[in-house]
Amino acid sequence: MPYLTRVSWRVFERFLIKVGCKYVRQKGDHRIYWKVGLKRPIVLPMYKSLPVFIIKNNLRTLKINVEEYLKIVRKTK
Repeated sequence: MPYLTRVSWRVFERFLIKVGCKYVRQKGDHRIYWKVGLKRPIVLPMYKSLPVFIIKNNLRTLKINVEEYLKIVRKTK
């Protein structure tokens, strides 16, 4: 079974754009993205390596499972 590892915020940002999220604004070191149909925005802190729990929380908001996420990330590299 595939598992998540830490990634750069830039890698996760490319993933967000690939799945249709739009950059809305930035406040401090947090970037905010929005996608039609979501109940809340995606908040992406600009850390060198995002902790796994932040990735999981954002995937839960997007209703994307880990396998789909990993497939998309591999294609965007």
